[in-house]
Amino acid sequence: MTHPDHQPDEDGRPYIQFVHVFKSFDDQPVLIDVSFEVRRGEMLVVLGKSGVGKSVTLKHIMGFLRPDAGEVWVAGREVSRLGEAELLEVRRRVTMVFQSGALFDSLTVGENVAYPLRERAEHGQNLTEEQIQARVDELLALVELESLRDLMPSDLSTGMKRAVAIARALAGEPEAILYDEPTTMVDPLMAATIGDLILKLKRRSGLTSVVVTHDMKLARKLADRVVFLVEGRVAFFGPIAELDSVPEPTIREFIELDEVSFRR
Repeated sequence: MTHPDHQPDEDGRPYIQFVHVFKSFDDQPVLIDVSFEVRRGEMLVVLGKSGVGKSVTLKHIMGFLRPDAGEVWVAGREVSRLGEAELLEVRRRVTMVFQSGALFDSLTVGENVAYPLRERAEHGQNLTEEQIQARVDELLALVELESLRDLMPSDLSTGMKRAVAIARALAGEPEAILYDEPTTMVDPLMAATIGDLILKLKRRSGLTSVVVTHDMKLARKLADRVVFLVEGRVAFFGPIAELDSVPEPTIREFIELDEVSFRR
């Protein structure tokens, strides 16, 4: 049964869909016959070891990469066939939070968050400077960083940069948000904070979300459903609650190693 908040689009399609996607680099297969879907309003977590194609999956959703075979659909459009102008339209609806945060080094925290708002104003949305500043305050308060508004990115920790990047992504009022390894290279306390923030945003906004991670604790906190990639293939796709009963050896090892590290 489909959850009322996880509805397909009006034409019956999920919001994001991979259909038998293959991708290789220099004859090295990275994605092998990958199929899964993300319903509107759902949070999907893409799990797996490093180098199994998790981030490559996100780049296909954004249209930064095209599959060698298969189809990638986003918001009812096959992004694998779109031209650059059409891809820009998709990227206004779907935004990505990179591992690095990808903030503009020469702009303050507040100016970074304001950037998408100014872009929207340039594209015909009538936003006054007062409205832009009020929205920046609102978004920084949402990620609990309003006191850092006038700092430069170089003054921030890795975790704080990620939180600011999330606020900036939300400024564009997207329909979907993609997170690439949001808790990598941050301390456990900040990792928990970022996980709580992503969950809060999901519950408050109902955004369609895809989180790429190898952090099992984060997956358990966030996921409605999970795609587990093993050597480029989908070894499991389903509800997070069913992952523990999957017999696939790599998945068992992954879960058990996480439990060992959790007990230490």
